[in-house]
Amino acid sequence: MNTMRHRYSAEVQRAKGLIELAAAIYDSSLSFQTTRAAEQVLQTESRVGYTIKLALTATRSQGENGVSLSFAADGFRELKAVAQRKVSLAWINPSVAATLAFKGKGPFSKPLPLRTVAVFPSYDVMAFAVHKSTAVTSLAQIRKERIPLRLSTGQTTKHALAHSPTMFTVTAVMRAAGFTVADIRKWGGKIQSVSRPSHPDRRAAIENGTINAVFDEGIKSWGQTALDHGFRYLPVDGEILERLAAMGYRPSVVPKSRFRGMAKDVKTVDFSGWPMVVHADMPNDVAYALCQAIEARKALIPTDNYKPLEVAQLCANDEEAPCDVPLHPGAERFYRERGFLK
Repeated sequence: MNTMRHRYSAEVQRAKGLIELAAAIYDSSLSFQTTRAAEQVLQTESRVGYTIKLALTATRSQGENGVSLSFAADGFRELKAVAQRKVSLAWINPSVAATLAFKGKGPFSKPLPLRTVAVFPSYDVMAFAVHKSTAVTSLAQIRKERIPLRLSTGQTTKHALAHSPTMFTVTAVMRAAGFTVADIRKWGGKIQSVSRPSHPDRRAAIENGTINAVFDEGIKSWGQTALDHGFRYLPVDGEILERLAAMGYRPSVVPKSRFRGMAKDVKTVDFSGWPMVVHADMPNDVAYALCQAIEARKALIPTDNYKPLEVAQLCANDEEAPCDVPLHPGAERFYRERGFLK
């Protein structure tokens, strides 16, 4: 029996996880069918796109109304859909995206009525790396000297800039430093847009020197390669960090303990966590049942750190699973009953 766990993009991992969650909520006897459905999703990764949505209605008994649930995975758009009751649950990345929505900051014009049911572990930071040959030592210097970087970053389409927590964060840091992607192009620079941080085109560009800067998350997939080829990390600090923290970002560091060739930690903002978010008025028993479903399928729901899922970490509010959106009361009861909250 082949027990090897395949690595897929974050979007597909969450797609598979939502299928398992839906199965556990609906009927545990659906395991075989949902496993087949999950495999079909995994085999058609290119069709997943930005969003996957699932819907089900569980009928309690003949003549009684069932409970309708819908699930979505993506980013800002899905958080708005939860607030508008268009979907029941959104599984997004990172935790700060939910924080922005809850606080009414960044792309959200007002606070949204959201609560957390679980935060899955996913350590990450937003990183801003430049090659040493640029002589750049700060983000402010890029604006001051109008440096024409050859920059690799996420997708810069209108859709991505509007809905992607990644590109919102990249552009928010750049704007706080006084420049934009358009400025880099205007100064004679070039932009390499990739669909995911681990894209092989980025690695190749780092290795062959066709880019001299990377602004992105997913540092585990490209960070060491950049350091090995003469890049260094620029700090997100001072007024820039203060502006991001005012929106709800947690200060963090690119840690020297995780990467070879770093003399010291470099300040930046956190980009960790895969939170599952629901509307604040979801019935307590439904939120409780969602947590039960996660517990029942914990061995089948993929995690970003590829370690066995510990249910206690889903409410731990730690480095890998930060949580600044309050737990739903039903979820809180679940975790307290199991001794994970005091």
